[in-house]
This record gives sequence, structure tokens and C-alpha cells, in this order.
Amino acid sequence: MRILVVDDEELIRNVVKEYLLQENYEVEEACNGIEAIEKVKKMDFDLIVLDIMMPKKDGYQTVREIKEIKDIPVLMLSARSDEFDKLIGFDLGIDDYVTKPFSPKELVARVKAITKRKEKNNAQFVFGSLVLDDVAHLVMIDQKSIPLTPKEYDLLKYFIANNHIALSREQLLTNVWGYDFFGDDRTVDTHVKTLRHQLGRYGDYIKTIRKVGYKFDYDEEIK
Repeated sequence: MRILVVDDEELIRNVVKEYLLQENYEVEEACNGIEAIEKVKKMDFDLIVLDIMMPKKDGYQTVREIKEIKDIPVLMLSARSDEFDKLIGFDLGIDDYVTKPFSPKELVARVKAITKRKEKNNAQFVFGSLVLDDVAHLVMIDQKSIPLTPKEYDLLKYFIANNHIALSREQLLTNVWGYDFFGDDRTVDTHVKTLRHQLGRYGDYIKTIRKVGYKFDYDEEIK
């Protein structure tokens, strides 16, 4: 898989590139939005890691123009953690948002989650005897259908696609309910509680991360 890393800071590009190369990704670099757009015109990418604050053309405008050329998943980087900045990014169609300073290992985990979702689109996710069939929009345990509501299904699918990644309540609200949802954290907590109940023993794999949110933590790889 080929990833484009776009950041005006050479140090950031080098760190991200080093960690991605260790995971056998092919990596291209761009130091600004204009260069990134030119590379997108000439090459195919599976994901773009893109900084917001850049000279010549910022990350927001860069995303707008890239999305007009090709539909490529985008993970956005920013030194700002304001909710407003995140909402703009998600409104433009980005797939995830990481605030600087960040852990390179966490960034790689998020890259893997995005690329895995792309690869597994309209596929089956299998964890032991728990099966989520995204074609049939069906969840089964021990070959028995589990009656989930649409939102419970979406929540479980997002947990599974981000296996081993700690997810804040804000992330869950944004990615499962939608960035324009006006509910609060209790909405997430209530749905997690009912989802755990519906999943029986598999509900124990949805871990509560104190002061953060939740994590689906199953040790076997998706089959």
C-alpha cells in the first residue's frame, strides 16, 4: 500500500515515514498542499496523512481539491485540538484526526484501521464465533442472529474495525452518530451498555478505558 505524508515539518515527515516503512507501507512525501495535489494527480495512494497548518495551501483546502480529483482516505494531523477544527475536517470527508504531539505507534495503528476498513469494505469480520456480515448487515454468535438496532450495529462495526485502539466518546459520537449529532457522552455509554448485553460473553471484549472512552480488545486477527 502506498501512503502520502504531507507536512511542512521535515522532522514530522521523517518520523511518520520511518514508522510506516517498518510496517511495509510504501511512502511518498510532500512538504505542502500544492506538492501533495500534484502527486495525487500523477500517482495512486491508499491513504494520505495530512497536516492542517501548512504554507501556500492549508490542509483544509488541500483536502477539498484532492477529493475533487480522487476519493482517497485522509488522516489529518493538527497542533490544534479545537472541536471546531475537527468538525471542519470531518465535514470535508476526512477519516480520522490526530492531534500533535502524537504517538507514532498510535498513528500507525490508526493508519492500519483506516486501510483495513478500506480492504474489508462489504466483508465479513470474524472473531471466534462472533461474525459481522456487512453485506447482509447481520451479526451472529454461535450461528444465531443477534437482534441489534441499526446504531448498535454501526457501533459494533466501528469497534471491530478499530480493534485494540482506544476510542474517546467524542470519536464515537463523531464517527458513529455523525459530526453534527447534538447528543452527549451519555448517549455513547447507554448504547455501549445495551450492546454489551446483546453480545453476551463477547460484550466483555468492549473494555472501558478510564477517563478516555472504550476499546474493542480481541486478541485474534480478523479472518
